[in-house]
Amino acid sequence: MSRMQSVVDVHVLFKNDNNEYLFIQRANTGHRDGQYSLVAGHLEPGESIEECAIRESKEEAGVSIAPGSLDFKLVMRRDSEQNRISFFLTCRSWEGTLVNMEPHKCSAFVWAPLDHPPEPTVDYIAHALENIRNGVILADFKP
Repeated sequence: MSRMQSVVDVHVLFKNDNNEYLFIQRANTGHRDGQYSLVAGHLEPGESIEECAIRESKEEAGVSIAPGSLDFKLVMRRDSEQNRISFFLTCRSWEGTLVNMEPHKCSAFVWAPLDHPPEPTVDYIAHALENIRNGVILADFKP
């Protein structure tokens, strides 16, 4: 029996002064285009969860995050074509202005309350947000 391999991804929730969170609209990727998600990316070999969040935030949103500025909110296992482990972190502070650095993969940045995300939201993201709102820190998602 072979051991299951997992793909790890990390999602960052940015909150503004109006208690709204940043959502990105996917575009031109061939996967869930037009749906809203979060700043996120895959963990690279040798990278920590925090390092991944910091790197992806710089690559996708143009901001710098200092180590220690992220708070853990949720880890969720997802059934998919690959077994996925998704980490969700909130960012307390960052330097710079949030800017769409990947317009070829993201058509819009939208601010919305956590309990009313923009539609359509990626299904597993909506499930994760519901868990975060309810204080759940360990979850599973099965589409």
